[in-house]
Amino acid sequence: MMNALPPLHDGHAPFTLQQLFREALYAFEEWDSELTEPIVTHEGRVIPISFVFEAMRECTDIVPMNIVGAVTERLTKPWEGEGPLDQMTFSTAARVMRVLVRKRLLANGTADLVAVSAHAAEDQSRD
Repeated sequence: MMNALPPLHDGHAPFTLQQLFREALYAFEEWDSELTEPIVTHEGRVIPISFVFEAMRECTDIVPMNIVGAVTERLTKPWEGEGPLDQMTFSTAARVMRVLVRKRLLANGTADLVAVSAHAAEDQSRD
């Protein structure tokens, strides 16, 4: 399913992938007590938000301040980066959000179910 998302180009994400990251972040914000992971859609495909965050793990683009705030307010410890907050990369934000999704899934007891369905979806997309 990862190949359903636009690829990075020399560490830079196309605007569509950056927009999808925002949508995944908003979906995470609205994730209440449902057991299943929120989804977003891209070109008619349903994609779990963790896949979007995973796709941005190597993105070196700088995150806009409104996204930095949305990510850092979820941290339990103060943000300590090598530079000022306005220099957070999508890679850092994606890694933080991926951990937060995993923690939520583990708390809900659905992490294994999501992993199995993700692998099944990848296998299906290869066929």
